[in-house]
Amino acid sequence: MDAIRLGLQLRALRIRRRWRQIDLAVRAGLSRSVISAIERGDIGRIQVETLLRVATALEARLDLMVRWHGEQLDRLLDAAHARLVDQAVRWLTTLGWEVRVEVTFAIAGERGSIDILAFHAATGRLLVIEVKSVVPDVQALLHTLDRKVRLAGRVARDLGWTVRGPVGRLVILPEATTSRRRIAAMAALFGAALPHRGVAVRRWARQPRGDLAGVLFLPDDARDVVRSRTTGVSRVHAPRRRSVMPG
Repeated sequence: MDAIRLGLQLRALRIRRRWRQIDLAVRAGLSRSVISAIERGDIGRIQVETLLRVATALEARLDLMVRWHGEQLDRLLDAAHARLVDQAVRWLTTLGWEVRVEVTFAIAGERGSIDILAFHAATGRLLVIEVKSVVPDVQALLHTLDRKVRLAGRVARDLGWTVRGPVGRLVILPEATTSRRRIAAMAALFGAALPHRGVAVRRWARQPRGDLAGVLFLPDDARDVVRSRTTGVSRVHAPRRRSVMPG
C-alpha cells in the first residue's frame, strides 16, 4: 500500500466535500489527530478497520491488494477456489442434483458467470451458488448474488430445465477460523440476507422444500489437487436462443 498516495486521495475527497478534518473525524467516529495522520501517510499504527471507516464516511471504497511473485498468488487463489467448487459439485451430485459450473450468461445487456448452477429435477428447484476462497466485500457479494438469482430462471430455461418454486441462493466459503470470524463480525447483515447455515443447508439440499438463503463452510483440502473443473463451461445467451454445451 502506498500510504502517501492513500492519504492524498482521502484528503482530496474530504476537500471536495468542503469538510474540515474535524468534520470527517466526527462522521467516522475518530479523532482529528487520526485523520491528520492518515492524510500525511502516517498509517503505521493505524488499523485497517480505521481506514475503512474513513473511506466509508467519504462514500469511497478501500481496496487492499497483496502482491506476491507476480501471478503466483492469483494461481493459489484459483486453486483454492477450484477445490471448493470440486467439493460442492461432488456433494450435490451425490444428492441427485444436475450441476453446471461457470455458467456464463448475456441477458438484456447483463453479462456474468455463475460459479455453480444446480437443478433438482425431482422437485424443480434451482440453486445458485457463489464460491469464494476468501470472504469478499460483503455488499458487492450480496449485490452480485441478487443479480444472478434474478436471472437464473432464464439461464435455466436455456439449459432445458423447468424450474418450480423460488430460486435458492448459497455462498460457499472455506472452513477456516478467518472465514468464520469475518462472518461472525457481520452477523446481523449475514443473518438477514443469508440466514441458513450448515445443518439447515445440508437438509435442504437433500430435500429442497421452501426457500434457501445461506452460507456453507467446506474444508479446503490442498492435498485434493484439482487439475480441471469437474464439469465444463456452459454458455447461455439471451434473448436469442443458442444451444448450450453441457459439461
